[in-house]
Amino acid sequence: MSLTLTNLPSGFHHDPYPHYACLREDHPVCGQPDGSFIVSRYADLDMIYRDTARFISDKKKVFTPKFGTDAPLFEHHTTSLVFNDPPLHTRVRKIMVGAMNPRALASMEPGLITLVDSLLDEISEHKEVDLIDAFAGAIPIEVIGNLFNIPRERRAPLRDWSLAILGALEPRLTPEQEARGNKAVLDFVAFLTEIVADRRINPGDPEIDVLTRLIQSEEGRLSPVELYQNCIFILNAGHETTTNLIGNAMMLLDHDRAARARLLAEPELITTAVDEVLRMESPNQFGNRLTTEDMTLHGTQIPAGTDLHLCIGAANRDPAQFENPDVLQLDRRPNKHLAFAGGAHTCVGLTLARMEGRVAVRKFLERFPHYEIEEGTQRAGRIRFRGFSVLPARLA
Repeated sequence: MSLTLTNLPSGFHHDPYPHYACLREDHPVCGQPDGSFIVSRYADLDMIYRDTARFISDKKKVFTPKFGTDAPLFEHHTTSLVFNDPPLHTRVRKIMVGAMNPRALASMEPGLITLVDSLLDEISEHKEVDLIDAFAGAIPIEVIGNLFNIPRERRAPLRDWSLAILGALEPRLTPEQEARGNKAVLDFVAFLTEIVADRRINPGDPEIDVLTRLIQSEEGRLSPVELYQNCIFILNAGHETTTNLIGNAMMLLDHDRAARARLLAEPELITTAVDEVLRMESPNQFGNRLTTEDMTLHGTQIPAGTDLHLCIGAANRDPAQFENPDVLQLDRRPNKHLAFAGGAHTCVGLTLARMEGRVAVRKFLERFPHYEIEEGTQRAGRIRFRGFSVLPARLA
């Protein structure tokens, strides 16, 4: 059974993993109607991520017919860190790695704990809550907002803009989705233009204020377009994936009550538990690379200039890499999953995401050890990102 990304089988969003297993076993290089291929085995993704000469991240060829070169979505997605190669990728990544320094991250943890405690105080007043709206989705917006020192009263639109822009990466778009995505980019740039103008006059501490660091960086100074679009990328990337991580953890620990009981009894397992959630239900299910030369993979000929869909969700459950891959093992070691991609494009924010996951899950379980997920859950309905848009829970 092959898989066509633009014509998904019934029930795919609920449980894609049987389809991923078939890809790994029978169609490790699965052709798509547009000439692209899905690659699904762990060893292949690991190799592709490491080989930046034969597999590049540039998406101009792919996004030109998808969005058109004059579209705001095209400008954003072809300028952001994730879809670029050196020299732009090198310049932006170096600035971001410096901004995510140990001092900056350490300074954020007390505020993160206070934020999570306050959210838990709020939801404790209710017997039933939507864990995405009231908890998982609220945390990263505040964290990334603090990282950029965006005034709290101006953060309300960030999540909707993020969802619209990231949603435009889906293989199949409606005209309405594309229009929402383009408008979100324009609105986001207008918003950032004001924020950046003020920050130039009133700079923050570049050691802990990412926006000030991006503005003031002398080495590899960014153009205005590069600055705005990579700010949007960081705000988006830090929001969606972390929301999914926390929501997916809540669902997994609801399904596996024995694992929940063990984590409650052995809270020191929280670090490995978060990585196991990232492996089992990877918030980002697909990445992409473009081939630079003709090649053959598992007997399939792939021309230069071909778009590859790297199925992280399938690779992270590959039995050739992980023993009992469909079982949640809170103490799994080693656990070299690909939830944060790999190679030169390994996610810059991985340490921050793990910290948010650890604090959120640990604190939630301490406060509500007997919570139950109720009927009415809704998947976000996207291929690239795996998470929930609605996750109702009873806080027993």
